[in-house]
Amino acid sequence: MIPRQDTMVHRTRETPEWLVRPPVHLAIIMDGNGRWAQRRHLPRVAGHRQGAQAVRRTVTACRAWGIRYLTLYAFSWENWKRSNLEVDALMHLLEDYLDREESLMVEKSIRFRAIGDRTRLPRSVFRRLEQVEASTGRGMAMDLTLALSYSGREEILSAARRMALDAIAGKVDPAAVSQEDFGRYLDSCALPPPDLLIRTSGEYRVSNFLLWQIAYTELYFTGIYWPDFGEEDLKQALLDYQERQRRFGAEGGGSVATSGGTDR
Repeated sequence: MIPRQDTMVHRTRETPEWLVRPPVHLAIIMDGNGRWAQRRHLPRVAGHRQGAQAVRRTVTACRAWGIRYLTLYAFSWENWKRSNLEVDALMHLLEDYLDREESLMVEKSIRFRAIGDRTRLPRSVFRRLEQVEASTGRGMAMDLTLALSYSGREEILSAARRMALDAIAGKVDPAAVSQEDFGRYLDSCALPPPDLLIRTSGEYRVSNFLLWQIAYTELYFTGIYWPDFGEEDLKQALLDYQERQRRFGAEGGGSVATSGGTDR
């Protein structure tokens, strides 16, 4: 995992004046698609389709505003327990999203990657992910990461297994392993820790997402369902974030603007 001190705030010509210090890494738990559809007496897949539009709005805004890393919780390990009909619909939507957005990501210099257990994904989705990762691999403006078939606990467990194998092979001294050493075994090792985590839909939990990485992440919860999440909602979250004192476990004042004293 990239150390926090090795990352820099990245501003662009389109970064608005109100955004004094954007988070380097923004993570979002995109929640509420099903309830959005239910309130409108629509099938759940209709909520997921609208959620895909919210993804595009959010990626566009983050790219324009200078947010260097954006990680979206798209499909959790637990989501495999949903009906086959819904899971199939989500996989098709994912492929459609990649087909529609690949050329735009290349044009906007957005590097795409996926984290999670790919072995459970349909073969066509697996191949498509690899293709888009390859075609966008030179992107330098923003890293867009989708967490797919993802579990924070499984990520940590898999990292521990890999490190244990290296220890058995004599490549690692278990007594000398640091947090930074262990972080290099994580699937998300190419990403810095998130500065801000947003969760939509009014739920107040992190749902097994980036458990190792969010130790000092600022948390922001909103009651808005993901399909309705737009630029103004993102702006409010970022404004809140800028007012927070970040202490990273230390006493007294920490750095400002990198949302307000307590988690919400």
